[in-house]
Amino acid sequence: MIVLEHVDKSFTVQKRNVHAVKDVSLHIRKGEIYGIIGFSGAGKSTLVRCINQLEKPENGVVLVDGEDITKLRGARLRNKRKKIGMIFQHFNLFASRTVFQNVAYPLRYQGMKKAEIEKKVTRLLELVDIAEKRDAYPSQLSGGQKQRVAIARALANDPQILLCDEATSALDPQTTLAILRLLRKINQTLGITIVIITHEMSVIKEVCDHVAVMENGKVAEHGDVFTIFSTPREPVTKRFIETTSNLSKVHTLLADHSPLTQITAGQKIVRLKYLSPGISEALISELAVVCHVTANIIFANVDLIGDHPLGGLVAILSGTERDMQNAFGYLQKKHIGVEVIQDAGSVNELVS
Repeated sequence: MIVLEHVDKSFTVQKRNVHAVKDVSLHIRKGEIYGIIGFSGAGKSTLVRCINQLEKPENGVVLVDGEDITKLRGARLRNKRKKIGMIFQHFNLFASRTVFQNVAYPLRYQGMKKAEIEKKVTRLLELVDIAEKRDAYPSQLSGGQKQRVAIARALANDPQILLCDEATSALDPQTTLAILRLLRKINQTLGITIVIITHEMSVIKEVCDHVAVMENGKVAEHGDVFTIFSTPREPVTKRFIETTSNLSKVHTLLADHSPLTQITAGQKIVRLKYLSPGISEALISELAVVCHVTANIIFANVDLIGDHPLGGLVAILSGTERDMQNAFGYLQKKHIGVEVIQDAGSVNELVS
C-alpha cells in the first residue's frame, strides 16, 4: 500500500540546514498497522507527512497504492489526499462546530444530499462510539472523546490509509488503550492501512504488526514487533526497551550494594528473556523440578504482543554448578535467553 524508496527531506531552521529524513526506505503492506517509533527529533513525523505530501521530499519515491504521489499536482493530488486520512495529537477540531458538523465537514463539497450526509455521519459516530455526543461542542468533550470525533472525521472520505501522528500522546493511559483498541477495530472492520507515529513503546506493543525504529532521520531497524523488541540489534531500540522495563534496575541495585542483590556461594543473578513467541510453560517451577535449581525473582517485566509474552525477569538462581549449566541448556532449548549478571562462584571454587 505504501512504498518509500530513498526518501530525503531537509529544512532550513535559523539559517541552519536540518536533514530531518535521510535515505529512508520502507514497505508498508495493505491492511496492516505499521508503527514508526523514535525519540523527539528522530524525523518520524516529517517522514509520515511525506506520505500525504504535506512535506515534499527532495529525493526519493513515495508510492501510495502503486502511484507516485510526489509527481501529482493540483486536483489529482487533492483527490489522492482524500484517500489518506490523518489524526493528530491535539485533535484539530473546529471549536465553533458540533461533533456532527466536525465529522460532516469533509463532505460539504462532494455533492451529497443532506440525507446521505446524515446517514454517513451517523454511521461513523456509531463506529467510534460517540453517537450520543453528536450535538455537543469540542469544549464539552474529554480528550478521548475529541480523538474519537477526529477519527470519525478522518474516515469521512472513506480513506485507504489512516496516518496517526502522536494521536495518543495527549491522553491518559486508560484512554490511550481505548483509542488503540478503536484503531484496531477500524483496521479489522474497514481494512484500512494504519500508520502510527509515536515515541511510546507501549503503543507499538499494543496494536502494531510491524515497526520501524528511527534515529537521527534514519531507520535504525525494522521488522515484526516481537522480533524487533525481543532481540533488538541497535542501541536506540535497546534504549526504548529500557524506558518501559524495570529489569535494568538490577545494575543500579548492584552498584548500591542493595540487600536484594547480595548472593552467596552457589548463587547467580541472571536475566532471562523471551526470544520467540508461543512460550507458555511454567519455566521457573520447571527449573526446580527438572534441573534442581531454585529461583528467587527480583524483577519481572512481561508484556503481550498479540497472544505472545515479551519480556523476562531477573532472578537469583541457587544450585550446584552442574545443575546450573543443565538449567541454562534447558532454558535455551525453550528459546529463553540467559545472561549471567553476577556469579558468586560454586562452593568447590571457593574452597579451592
